[in-house]
Parts: sequence; C-alpha cells; structure tokens
Amino acid sequence: MAVNRVPVLKRCRSLGMDPIYLGIDKKSTRELRRANRKMSEYGLQLREKQKAKFIYGVLEKPFRNYYEKADKMPGMTGANLMQMLELRLDNVIFRLGFARTRKEARQIVDHKHVLVNGKQVNIPSYQVKAGDTVEIKENKKSSVRYKGILEVTGGRLVPEWLESDQENLKGVVKEAPAREVIDVPVNEMLIVELYSK
Repeated sequence: MAVNRVPVLKRCRSLGMDPIYLGIDKKSTRELRRANRKMSEYGLQLREKQKAKFIYGVLEKPFRNYYEKADKMPGMTGANLMQMLELRLDNVIFRLGFARTRKEARQIVDHKHVLVNGKQVNIPSYQVKAGDTVEIKENKKSSVRYKGILEVTGGRLVPEWLESDQENLKGVVKEAPAREVIDVPVNEMLIVELYSK
C-alpha cells in the first residue's frame, strides 16, 4: 500500500493551509519563503487538488475515480466531489470525534473496530449513506485508546449532518452534507477546471 510519508507540518506549509483541518493542533513557526514568484493558473489548480488529496488522505488514482463519479452524478461536479470525500467512512469516524486525525480514523477502520449498520467494515473509503449507523465494536469501546481519543476530541464540534453519541461511541449520518456545511479550505471549482482540461 502506498503511504504518504511527507512531514505533515511541512506539507501544510507548502500548501498554505492550517494543520487544524487535519485534526492537528501544532503550529509551524517557520515561514514559507518563495522568492516573490507568481503562481500560474495551472499551479493554483494543482495546489487545490493536492490540498484536497492531502486533507482526506486519498491518492491520485482513487481521487481521479471520485472525480469521474462526481462528474456523472446530477448537480455540480465540485460539490458532488466534496460530498463523496466527506462520506468516506474514515472521514465520518474523524468527524464524529472517534479519532484525533483522519489517519488515525483510517487505522481504526483498517483494524476492524467499526460497524456500519451492525456489519463490520474495514474499508476506509467505504461510502456511508444517509440513515447509516456507524459505531465502534462493543468489545473495543472500553479500551484505553478510545478514552484518550474522547478526552482530546470531546470539545470538537460535530457537523450538523451527523449525530454523535460519544458515550456509546455511536453516530448516525442524518443526511448527505451540502457543500456549505463542509468546512474544508478547498476551492473545488479549480479541481474541476484542472480535470476538465
């Protein structure tokens, strides 16, 4: 499996984004020094795509597949793309506050700790639907790991399209998220422009 091993803060700096969107509270004190270079239109489009891929932890080929599916769906391609990325199982676990970061959420899913509608799912890219119930397995709920996670994520705001029961490590997807409620600093129109060339 391909793994992105680039240091997170360094990557955030180069993409010009805040690490808080990844669930990381650290701040980088270094400045990004670029010798007054103006970025081309292609450069801006590419950076937005890399930002979205980095935030959601998706590699190039699956990301391209998401774009192609979003293009075939009714409505705006960019909004559809963001909605599909938000509805990934690892992202939903992160949004519900059952993981500190999306990487940790991915690992939790990989390690078979997650049930969707009572069935075990270990595919981080699994697309959840409105009405799905997502929960941590009963025998894992009491582990020290989740107590530590909830201490960190307890104050985190759960998006309105999800309903979270943190005591029982259970959540419900109330509806598919509209683009307005997705708080990710990505301009998806630039991604659409890049792929539609």
